Amino acid sequence: MPPFLIRMLLWVRNPPSRNQQIAIAVICGIGLSMAAVEYFLGWPAWLRAERVPHGPRLILP
Repeated sequence: MPPFLIRMLLWVRNPPSRNQQIAIAVICGIGLSMAAVEYFLGWPAWLRAERVPHGPRLILP
């Protein structure tokens, strides 16, 4: 059985406290809002990752 299903089963049998539920909801809301901002407005240019050259690559036969 996959581990996430075991965790879900444990949560059904012994649910987290009210404060933990609120914390989980807030974290999920922040993540969803960040995803929505990225999807609708795009990612700012100053946050884009650029490749940094690390020197010559050795190609082995």
